[in-house]
Amino acid sequence: MDSLIRKLHPLERAVLPVLKEETELLKIIDSTKLKEVEVIRALQWLENKKIITTKIEKFQIISLDKNGQRYKEKGLPEKIFLSVIDENFKGLNVITKKSKLSREEINACIGLLKSKKAIETEKGEFLQVKITDGGRKLLNYKTAEEEFLTKNFPLKIEEIKDIKILDELKKRKEFVKIEEQRNITVQLTELGVELLKEDLSQEVVNRLTAGMLKTGEWKNKQFRAYDVEINVPVKYPGKKHFVTQAVEYVKSIWLDLGFKEMQGNYVQSAFWDLDALFVPQDHPARDMQDTFYLPGTAKLPPIWKKVKAVHENGGDTNSLGWGGEYSPEEASRILLRTHTTVLSAKKLAELKPEDLPAKYFNVGLVFRNEALDWKHLFEFYQIDGIVIDPNANLKHLKGYLTQFYKKMGFEKVRMRPAHFPYTEPSLEVDVFHPIRKEWVELGGAGIFRPEVVKTLLGIDVPVLAWGQGIGRIILEYWKIEDIRQLYKNDLKQIREMKLWLK
Repeated sequence: MDSLIRKLHPLERAVLPVLKEETELLKIIDSTKLKEVEVIRALQWLENKKIITTKIEKFQIISLDKNGQRYKEKGLPEKIFLSVIDENFKGLNVITKKSKLSREEINACIGLLKSKKAIETEKGEFLQVKITDGGRKLLNYKTAEEEFLTKNFPLKIEEIKDIKILDELKKRKEFVKIEEQRNITVQLTELGVELLKEDLSQEVVNRLTAGMLKTGEWKNKQFRAYDVEINVPVKYPGKKHFVTQAVEYVKSIWLDLGFKEMQGNYVQSAFWDLDALFVPQDHPARDMQDTFYLPGTAKLPPIWKKVKAVHENGGDTNSLGWGGEYSPEEASRILLRTHTTVLSAKKLAELKPEDLPAKYFNVGLVFRNEALDWKHLFEFYQIDGIVIDPNANLKHLKGYLTQFYKKMGFEKVRMRPAHFPYTEPSLEVDVFHPIRKEWVELGGAGIFRPEVVKTLLGIDVPVLAWGQGIGRIILEYWKIEDIRQLYKNDLKQIREMKLWLK
């Protein structure tokens, strides 16, 4: 108990003595003469120490606004309007002068009283108004609106029996105002009751000053103890974006497996992005619907003639090629890379037979001309990798990908036959989702065709290759349902997102 008493802040010491078994906030403020913010702060600290519990009741308070207060004193404008007209038609200028109402109030009265059939109007050069029998009756009895004005304001909204009248008056300009308020009731816990039996009157110093140090006065003071268990405001230190965290983790997996990272530009030629990978020049994926083409043309590398021969007749790869005439102009077009496999093609063209065996990977953005929706982006991250090894086979490919996905949290991996222009055999890679209990497709893989490898590398050697997306993995990890949330830059979301701890 002594340790607890020494931790009490001066505000807590001021509030505690006025607390009873159950005390309202306003009574505490009145008794302590403290500001509301000081009392609330003290109550929060006391609740953190389990000395009190608080109960918050939220309610709405209704009070009269500027016009409502005026009408309570002088009467409703529609009653004043009726009082200055009779069964003879009168013009608005005369009514305005006699009633001393504003033109805005006059117009509002006309609409309201016509709906109640209390007046008749006649159009001519100027609008004329006269009172009806219904208007005379209305003038002589207290309306529900007038009855409303007799109440003692402010009052809780629950005290209003005729909600329809309130709804009508809310439509009137500056008639009523409704404010959200809360009432805090404080109750002592058993610890609080016991604490009040102790002597809390001893003066405790809240901070050490330079003056105390100079005079030595601090030696005779009782200082408040630090409370290291108290709740403090959450601080959000700087950190990497959660997508960047995932990308860096993916890179660390491949680096740990002995792979080297490939680098390359977002802007590539159609030659490297498509032609070098044996994608036919009339393939639907090359259409503007799938590809972001850019102005200008690229200079083709010397190897383009070998690629041309492979496309047209298979060159020296024992393939028939695609037939038709190869277009250097089509190959020279510039585009935003549609896959990071373009880096694999360029890497094969750089390597020499003496560099083998070799393993490379890349994690980078690719661009597709997709319509943006909850599951599609026009730019997204792709993982690409190649293993160039005379002894490599499909078992090795499955081993690498199985190891990768285990580190990503998926124990079961399967491969299904598929078709891609630049691999044979080609495979779709699925992982078993442990919560949804279903297989989820995450990308393609296979062994590069001789038309790709022999043309670029100069020799025919097995090259394991894969291209995998990580968007779905990221969505699963952070329980995000709309892929657009990955990049909406919501500061609250970024601050509160858990770290990538795979």
